[in-house]
Amino acid sequence: MANFLAQFQTIKNTSDRLVISVEDVSDIWPTVKPAFEARLPFKRATLNNKTRNPVFVEALPAEFILTTDSRLRSRFPHEQFLFWFREPYANIVLVTCEDLDEFKTILKPRLKLIVQNDEREWFVVFVSKAHPANDQASKMAKKVYAKLEVEFNTKKRERCCKYDMHLPEANFWEDLESKIMECIRNTLDRRVQFYEDEIRKLSEQRLMPVWNFCNFFILKESLAFMFEMAHLHEDALREYDELELCYLETVNVTGKQRDFGGADHGDDQAALVNPGNKALTQIVQEDSFREFEFRQYLFACQSKLLFKLNRPIEAASRGYSFIISFSKSLALHERILPFCMREVWVTTACLALIEATTSNYKDELVAPDIEKEFFRLLGDLYSLARVKFMRLAYLIGYGTDIERSPVNSASLSLLPWPKPAVWPTVPADASTEVLEKEKLILQTTSRTKSFGIQRKPLPLEPTVLLREANRRRASLSAGNMSEMFDSRQGPMEGSGFDSSTRMSPPRKALASSSMSRTNSSPGNFEGSIDRPMRLAEIFIAAEHALKQTISNPELWKSLSSSEEFEQKYLDLTKGAADNYHRSWWKRHGVVLDGEIAAVAFKHGHFDQAAKSYEKVCALYAGEGWQDLLAEVLPNLAECQKILNDQAGYLLSCVRLLSLDEGLFLTKERQAFQSEVVRLAHSEMKDPVPLDVSSLITFSGNPGPPLALCDKDPGILSVTLWSGFPDDITLDSISLTLNATYNTDEGVKALKSSTAIVLHPGRNTITLDLPPQKPGSYVLGVLTGQIGPLRFRSHSFSKVGPADSDDFMSYEKPAKPILKVFKPRALVDLDAAVSSALLINEDQWVGILVRPVNYSLKAAVLHIDTGPGLEIKESHVIEMESSAGVSENDGDQVQNDDAQIRTLNSDKKFERLILRDGKIEFPNWASEIPSILWVLVRAISDTLSRGSSSATTRRESIVDGMRTIALKLEFGAFHNQIFERTLAVHFTYPFYVRTRVTDKCNDGTLLLQYTMIRVTSR
Repeated sequence: MANFLAQFQTIKNTSDRLVISVEDVSDIWPTVKPAFEARLPFKRATLNNKTRNPVFVEALPAEFILTTDSRLRSRFPHEQFLFWFREPYANIVLVTCEDLDEFKTILKPRLKLIVQNDEREWFVVFVSKAHPANDQASKMAKKVYAKLEVEFNTKKRERCCKYDMHLPEANFWEDLESKIMECIRNTLDRRVQFYEDEIRKLSEQRLMPVWNFCNFFILKESLAFMFEMAHLHEDALREYDELELCYLETVNVTGKQRDFGGADHGDDQAALVNPGNKALTQIVQEDSFREFEFRQYLFACQSKLLFKLNRPIEAASRGYSFIISFSKSLALHERILPFCMREVWVTTACLALIEATTSNYKDELVAPDIEKEFFRLLGDLYSLARVKFMRLAYLIGYGTDIERSPVNSASLSLLPWPKPAVWPTVPADASTEVLEKEKLILQTTSRTKSFGIQRKPLPLEPTVLLREANRRRASLSAGNMSEMFDSRQGPMEGSGFDSSTRMSPPRKALASSSMSRTNSSPGNFEGSIDRPMRLAEIFIAAEHALKQTISNPELWKSLSSSEEFEQKYLDLTKGAADNYHRSWWKRHGVVLDGEIAAVAFKHGHFDQAAKSYEKVCALYAGEGWQDLLAEVLPNLAECQKILNDQAGYLLSCVRLLSLDEGLFLTKERQAFQSEVVRLAHSEMKDPVPLDVSSLITFSGNPGPPLALCDKDPGILSVTLWSGFPDDITLDSISLTLNATYNTDEGVKALKSSTAIVLHPGRNTITLDLPPQKPGSYVLGVLTGQIGPLRFRSHSFSKVGPADSDDFMSYEKPAKPILKVFKPRALVDLDAAVSSALLINEDQWVGILVRPVNYSLKAAVLHIDTGPGLEIKESHVIEMESSAGVSENDGDQVQNDDAQIRTLNSDKKFERLILRDGKIEFPNWASEIPSILWVLVRAISDTLSRGSSSATTRRESIVDGMRTIALKLEFGAFHNQIFERTLAVHFTYPFYVRTRVTDKCNDGTLLLQYTMIRVTSR
């Protein structure tokens, strides 16, 4: 059966639709052929799939072929059996007759002979030539057709239909298509059953020595191709899937050495969407096929069916998985394949699959989620092609054109080198190329990073290329090992051009060696295998080897020069980034935007580079990837500096300072700070607030919040953590307080007008706190001023140990830093002794001072007497503690004189002096109740009136009342004022009593006058 492989391939290439044979008994086909073929393809076809379930086929292609055609007549019986899928699926017997006798004697026997083969699906089409105006001819035609129906129709199936050439009936074409579909269905079911039985027989012999995969393949693909012709693409795809699984089983059978393939010219170009890339006869190998070509052939058949099913997304998904899997197979056979065959094939496979899937993709028919997944797959394909392409470019000396970014380093450093059996050697006539390449290596200088950052370049190779290439050479003399592992090589030896300069020999040695090569014969290059190759020789050798491997002129053109490489590199990077942006994986797109920015920066397109770098830095910062941010952020800062974007440049410097200290050297961080200070003191066009929330954090001091009473000012102490590496001087600083009880309350700013020097780490500052409204307050925004530049910080730090300098914390504390209490009584003034005092006598008046949970430290009492009352300033004023009232008692003052004057063992006493009507309290009286004894005199010029003994003495209270106005200033800034007027009652010191002691005879009364002195208690 395998001998028919070439014929099978030819039949597949020429057969693409179902065949319907036409038995033209009456030579009428040329007349009706146009009308019949106009019905193709069949619009409404229903066929049975492999599981016998009906499937609607929208447009079923078919072809009418006469049975006398050479395409049907030239087939041998064994060919018909083997290639049954190309045989007719329906047989139309086309007849016409105008006479009953002719029908009985000629037509009927002939038809019986034609349809006696039960294996064929057939039906009869009677063509009536009778004109509608000819009634006799029409009646005769009807009679003949009636006889035809009687002879060939059965109860189970009608096999006849009538076609009127002049006026076809309305339902004729539907009847014709119905009968054709019935024949095709029956034929298809029968043939599917036949192929399944044959395939099952061969499958049972799969483990036997006589097993032949070619025979199995012909049967299996015949079935798949028959499904494909019938537009049952799902069934055809399933057959190819099963065929692939069976082939992989046979390939993995141990003990059989098979030729892998892939060594022909042009094999480097993947054939994932081109099943006819190679004829099957070219890849056949004994009882099977070469793996390299056959696996690609199977996938190409699968992808073709997926595109016909309008499933390009699945084709992309399958294709990416196939490329990864097949790349591993290429790695296993890399020693027998051309140099870098794996990298070249993967690159071409990805590009071919991208082109095929995008051309077959129709976005209007896809749900948004599926669409995003499709673009993600395209991004993966572009990324894979990009990495392989960079590896090829690196091998031929374009390493300096590849940005040593984190993403490129991660991709290339994990990608192994090619593993040929023997590393390519330098051609004999390539001496000039080697010299030019060495000059290029020596002239190459790495770009100096901004801020003088000294950072070890990220690697672009898994191991040192110089060592890897020489290790894989055919022979290596032991005497030259020291040349390969020269002690002058640095830690990044062999890593592209940067390290190649360090690995180069001294100038004199280089000159002498160059001269010897120049003057030597080409044969010296052939004999150079006895010594290790230099890096330039490795590049030239790889370039010549790749020229033999790559057959795609466009791909080789992209590697022909640095400019062409860069253009292709940009195309692949942009393709990956654009598709990732349209998919779920937007972060991948942003990262690749950074690679595009690096190329733009290299060519001086700083505006474009800055926009892309900003996206990359925002991504890295949001994810907390500080190591990656430290690689990209200096580039953004340099772009902003060149573009004179002062605000952006300042922010980038602050963000650089905010990164972990271990990412940069101290002198580099100091350079960042110096740039910030320099710009702050320069004349900025549009000074804007600079957010330093990640660099300067702050919090209240440990312990309870500062408690103040209403109208009390205070001093607020705040702890600041500075992330600057050196001291930095702020011209001024302000801090806002936010009220927790009312979000509509205006923000209150505390300002310090004096310059403040922030030291690295922990700092403590104090701010004057003006009186605030009652409530609780938390810290808001910290603002510092350096020249015209304002720093703003919104970050709060959790208070750690007292000796902790950790300032990176972004948790807003729930604990208030300030509490202002509602208005309440802070002090009480009352008279300790206010009655039974004598007028015109020096009397001690006691004033009770009682603080209510408030300090009276340094309080000042102003005393102002009313009319008729004076204080002798020359006399001292006594002040003593009062033990009769609790220090924090909030009740009314007790007026019981005996209780107030009770002495205590720890009673305090002090003499004070009244100056300008005011007294300053001693410190001991700030927290405890005390009594102030003031010597006063009530003045009155009137004498006391006398009274008889018979009457009771009455004295006006108003006449003896005097007032003392008190004003107490207390609080830290004497901002609290308490005023009260005390009423003091006085009485006269003596009064006269008159009494009649005797009455004379002449009527004269003898009076007795008695003066009584009133004493005060």
